[in-house]
Amino acid sequence: MSLNSTPASERVHIGFFGVRNAGKSSLVNRITNQDMSLVSEVKGTTTDAVKKSMELLPIGPVVIIDTAGIDDEGELGSMRVEATKRVLKTCNIAVLVTENEKLLPDEVTLLKAIKERDIPYLIAHNKSDITEKTEGKLYVSAKTGEGIEELKNEIAKALGMENKKVRFIADFIKKGDTAVLVTPIDSSAPKARMILPQQQAIRDILDAEGICVVTQVEQLTAALENLKSPPALVVTDSQAFSEVMKLVPKEIPLTSFSILMARYKGFLSEAVKGSNAIDRLSDGARVLICEGCTHHRQCEDIGTVKIPRLLKAYTGAELKLEFTSGHGFPDDLGAYDLIIHCGGCMLNDAEMKSRIDEAIRQGVPITNYGTALAKFSGILNRSIEIIK
Repeated sequence: MSLNSTPASERVHIGFFGVRNAGKSSLVNRITNQDMSLVSEVKGTTTDAVKKSMELLPIGPVVIIDTAGIDDEGELGSMRVEATKRVLKTCNIAVLVTENEKLLPDEVTLLKAIKERDIPYLIAHNKSDITEKTEGKLYVSAKTGEGIEELKNEIAKALGMENKKVRFIADFIKKGDTAVLVTPIDSSAPKARMILPQQQAIRDILDAEGICVVTQVEQLTAALENLKSPPALVVTDSQAFSEVMKLVPKEIPLTSFSILMARYKGFLSEAVKGSNAIDRLSDGARVLICEGCTHHRQCEDIGTVKIPRLLKAYTGAELKLEFTSGHGFPDDLGAYDLIIHCGGCMLNDAEMKSRIDEAIRQGVPITNYGTALAKFSGILNRSIEIIK
């Protein structure tokens, strides 16, 4: 993906589901106007989920996901079905492709799972070129292209309920306001670029016609002194909370990229609530530390080194820590006393919401890196004051 591409976490994820040979792959190829998926008369041609990032009018940047048939058979087939079910966790909308007027048992079961996850969905009746139509149903033909534009428009209409109203940072500034962003460049910073939340903050400030000042911790005091008037807010990398809070006067709002990301993902209130569980941790407590991306581990890696060290220092307890990264997230969370998740900048809203909802359902407190670090620094109340 180029540096100017929309990141996958900000793209609408559209999943296509159905039984084998329902025409999912042919339909996906027709929608994308390319041979994204292998098509064959042989059942089970699609095995692992196939993904394609693209611009899809009238929706915009999307990830199209073609999945294996939900009626696959045998040991390997069962693994494919489980993989297909996992795709539901990442979908902003699901399209059930069927060639039947009355849904098959496997299709009914899948539709139930979609509804349980509260995922917007459409039922697309494929092979409309050879099917007698019933009024009120959505018909498409991967062969002739009939109904494809209508399907795209119906997807856009169904997604209207998910239009994000919360801005990343622009809700807290007005035209002409200055926001100061503290972005440490250390061994864990990506080479020659900035991490996604920092990029999002800069763009959102510019879109709001605000003024953006980007600096490191060492130059923060000079940056503040050079301003003719105090900034509307200061946003820092969570790892620099302890240093930055000493440099920013109390009358200036201060928060972190991670806390803004938690709010943007609809996760902040639960993250603050979950952080209270840190005070209840004692010897033997099990804590799951999760990162939504995979990256090369540095000697001062935040998830595997810094947070465990600060967590131990804060609680004084001997804890049992476990780690996951990428899309690996346990189904059974009941054994954990706390989950500390990254900001989720590389996960789309649907997958992040799925993880939060599952933790809540299983009664396990969940917080995020930024909220936990703010708590360790004694700055949590101050860091969320602007958001209240």
